[in-house]
Amino acid sequence: MKEVLRTNDLVLLSYATHILAEAGIEATVFDAHMSAVEGSIGAFPRRLMVAEEDAGRALRELGNVAITTQR
Repeated sequence: MKEVLRTNDLVLLSYATHILAEAGIEATVFDAHMSAVEGSIGAFPRRLMVAEEDAGRALRELGNVAITTQR
């Protein structure tokens, strides 16, 4: 799996997941539970992951709607 987005913004994460789903790319959110446990200090951002073979296309789809990978 490859990371295509890292963020604490739940709205952005939801939107990015939707954009990828519309393009037929399955995405999985990593670290969602860790982020909930640590509270709202932002120490553990959620990561949006896709299959390695979909990573390039996923980044292009996100770039088309001005979402860039945040590291």
